[in-house]
Amino acid sequence: MAYKHVNSKGVTYYLHETTVTLRGGKPQKIYFFAKVEKNAKGTPTDLPEDRVVKENPRNGFLTVSKKK
Repeated sequence: MAYKHVNSKGVTYYLHETTVTLRGGKPQKIYFFAKVEKNAKGTPTDLPEDRVVKENPRNGFLTVSKKK
């Protein structure tokens, strides 16, 4: 079951994760939101304990960042 979040504009987004390779060859796990639950670019995932969802108040764009 993927984590889902409804932004202030009423649009539902689902959290996905994928692993990318940085220029130095180190693998890095990234998180992103998509409007569909099944996305070809990543796999649906739950929100990790050390992360929090933030929303841009101007456009409703969602981001995932580490807790402080």
